[in-house]
Amino acid sequence: MTIIGNLLIAGSEKRGTNGEFHGIESATGNPLPVSFGGATPEDVERAASKAWAAFQLYRETDLESRAAFLETIAEEVESIGDSLIVRAMAETGLPRGRLEGERARTLGQLRLFAKEVRDGRFQELRFDGADPSRKPAPKPDLRLRNVPLGPVAVFGASNFPLAFSVAGGDTASALAAGCPVIVKAHSAHPGTSELVGRAVQRAVARANLHPGTFSLIFDTGFEAGQKLVADPRIRAVGFTGSRRGGTALMEIASRRKQPIPVYAEMSSINPVILFPDALKNRAREIASAFVASLVLGAGQFCTNPGLLLALDGADLDTFTQTAAELLAEISAQPMLTPSIAKAYSDGVAKLERHPEVRSIASGKTGSAYEGAAALFETSAEAFLAHHELQDEVFGAAGLIVRCRNLAQLDEVVDALEGQLTVALHIDDGDQEAVTSLIPKLELLAGQLLVNGFGTGVEVSPAMVHGRPYPATSDGRSTSVGTLAIYRFLRPVSYQDFPVILLPQALR
Repeated sequence: MTIIGNLLIAGSEKRGTNGEFHGIESATGNPLPVSFGGATPEDVERAASKAWAAFQLYRETDLESRAAFLETIAEEVESIGDSLIVRAMAETGLPRGRLEGERARTLGQLRLFAKEVRDGRFQELRFDGADPSRKPAPKPDLRLRNVPLGPVAVFGASNFPLAFSVAGGDTASALAAGCPVIVKAHSAHPGTSELVGRAVQRAVARANLHPGTFSLIFDTGFEAGQKLVADPRIRAVGFTGSRRGGTALMEIASRRKQPIPVYAEMSSINPVILFPDALKNRAREIASAFVASLVLGAGQFCTNPGLLLALDGADLDTFTQTAAELLAEISAQPMLTPSIAKAYSDGVAKLERHPEVRSIASGKTGSAYEGAAALFETSAEAFLAHHELQDEVFGAAGLIVRCRNLAQLDEVVDALEGQLTVALHIDDGDQEAVTSLIPKLELLAGQLLVNGFGTGVEVSPAMVHGRPYPATSDGRSTSVGTLAIYRFLRPVSYQDFPVILLPQALR
């Protein structure tokens, strides 16, 4: 399918005139064919205006029509075929198998939300009947339902060109809730974004929905994205990216006349805690699994393990020796963009220069656009004294913290910022120590795992991919799984309404 580089606004397309940029071949740093025009303030205004007009209709679509629309998006994305994978491979450097799996996840998410919509439970309908005879005052008739917030701005993620981008989880859950969506495509994969955007646009037309239900814009800097968040017709934001980018959008949203929620997934180092019995019995086995998780996707998942806590001693030495041997054989992998590759290189260099950090091992070096895996260690005392050691290094870099005893490990846990995941490696003899730590871990992260790693997030009704700040901006929500729909809903209560005036679902 042809890539043109146009903005897709409310069923039409046009060339953006606010500068231009090219997609970049991640493996070489060379520009790919076709340039993309950036959206002007007037383009953003038009997209928001059309989305608001669409909202008045889309918010009350019947559940079957809305579910069928989500399934139609999945059909249209699937129909793009191999050209979608080929373009995404060029723009991101991710291997075919990873992208084919991500496409399957994207289609699965859309179909899962279609099922959730048909089920209708997200409306949370409540009926509390009247009692005119109640004393001292009659009891009114009260009914409640959840209603959609309004148009949602979705910012595509660099590290998931399909599952967290144009038709990804934020878009699927917002559309499921009854909210039109305007996507600000990520500049790391604009061609991939256009292909998927056209698929969504076709689905809107097939479903006979207002064309403003979906728009896709490109931005040559930050202006269009910032204006989108500031527009009074936008009522929520979905974002996956850096802490700097997420907090900037949060500040814009908070300064609005009507502040709005920004659901930002930002940074996480996903601690792994090795308890003594597990480390004693399975040091080599755990080390092998840890290295595989660390380097998966060149460490560019939001849930790669970047921190490991364990008790100092011979068992940890066995673990680190095994991990070092395995890591030394790992080839460098392409990073998503040249700028991400540089940021990773700078982050590794910063750890190498840190006086309290020791380098354990590194993988094989590659080109300037590839990241070599790296593993470091430090003491618990140093980790507690140097807050910068908690900074995320986005890539396959890990830091081991050696603790004197469980009490000191507990102290390190107390010092951690909010995280996406915490993985616990335990055997039977560790259960008492784990039990005492779980209440703290529940406050620290949204997902706790036993004898596994956070990479490979399951899209499920029981999944939580949300956690305390700064991992996300709102730890009460999730961006993965069916609970994500509730980010874009709010409750409305109807008191003593004549039946004919009630919404159909409450009659």
